[in-house]
Amino acid sequence: MSRGLRIIAENKIGVLRDLTTIIAAEGGNIQYAQSFPIRFGEHAGKALVYFEIEGGNFEKIFERIKALETVVEIEEEKPFEQVYGKRVIILGGGALVSQVAIGAISEADRHNLRGERISVDTMPVVGEDEIAEAVKAVARLHRAEVLVLAGGLMGGKIAEEVKKLRRRGIRVISLSMFGSVPDVSDVVISDPVMAGTIAVMHISERAKFDLDRVRGMRI
Repeated sequence: MSRGLRIIAENKIGVLRDLTTIIAAEGGNIQYAQSFPIRFGEHAGKALVYFEIEGGNFEKIFERIKALETVVEIEEEKPFEQVYGKRVIILGGGALVSQVAIGAISEADRHNLRGERISVDTMPVVGEDEIAEAVKAVARLHRAEVLVLAGGLMGGKIAEEVKKLRRRGIRVISLSMFGSVPDVSDVVISDPVMAGTIAVMHISERAKFDLDRVRGMRI
């Protein structure tokens, strides 16, 4: 199982190289990494670096990184999987996105109360280019497992990105709408609240529902 490591370091060239060199030298395999400059607070101007590391001598990695002159602060953290869990992503028109979110959040709440971790991310976005770019970016989102597209008309570039996303293993639910997106999605659901509910049920470890068994259907 991966272990998380949060580091605040000087925002300098070579810092990330030094960190990853230590992790590799101690046999750690980086499962996830992120780095960004801190804009506010006491560490403004520094960089926050977060790793999820599998295997290796974690204690030795921790001590060696802590000893670096460029490191200001270091702390072990729970991996995102244990905190936020699997992710449902909802994109599209604001009103429909909110309705899908009602179903997804209500269903996720039911499962999370029983110990699961499922999070719901929403983004109201309009325009073919804008939505297509957002769909494409889902493949880069950590822990994203299912996408719900909520709108009245989607096709063209959006449909092409949906095809690519599905090939990467992320399931796509479409609301019943005009355009070609429903034809290239895993399943089409007319009720937005139900679409959100089913998205969560699909990724839940406890729910007995699998989108693959209803692929191609219109509900």
